[in-house]
Amino acid sequence: MTEKWQNDPEYMSYIQDLLATEAVQKLANYTQHVNSTRLEHSLSVSYNSYKLAKKWGGDAKATARAGLLHDLFYYDWRTTKFDEGSHAYMHPRIAVKNAEKITELSDLERDIILKHMWGATIAPPKYKESYIVTLVDKYCAIKEASEPMLASFQNKWHQWFPKKQSI
Repeated sequence: MTEKWQNDPEYMSYIQDLLATEAVQKLANYTQHVNSTRLEHSLSVSYNSYKLAKKWGGDAKATARAGLLHDLFYYDWRTTKFDEGSHAYMHPRIAVKNAEKITELSDLERDIILKHMWGATIAPPKYKESYIVTLVDKYCAIKEASEPMLASFQNKWHQWFPKKQSI
């Protein structure tokens, strides 16, 4: 089944060059939140943030691009530890460095990527688009991590309370 983002020509025009890079495609090799890859997560954050930025008069292109690049790192965040700081602090900095290897970043895009962990980190976002990606990232992470639990609960619920046959 084709995802909605793939059928959105404006969105695709903003991210197609990034999506075609090996750097972004490599994200498909990393699990992000239980049943999603880092690429799936990044696309979800990117597309949902893009839609909100358009709706609220923000820079939809910068939001789409930075949303796609916000988790551009290549390690298992559950096991890799850093002396310089937590994963929440380190991975946005790594993502910016990796993103700068494949595209030129505007100040807005850089802020979106660097500040997307606000709440777990101290420095607040500078732009409304950065807040959008920050909040959408949390929403997507919770959704991706909870979907398997929700499906399991729904299955148990139907076992415990089967629908009554109508006569």
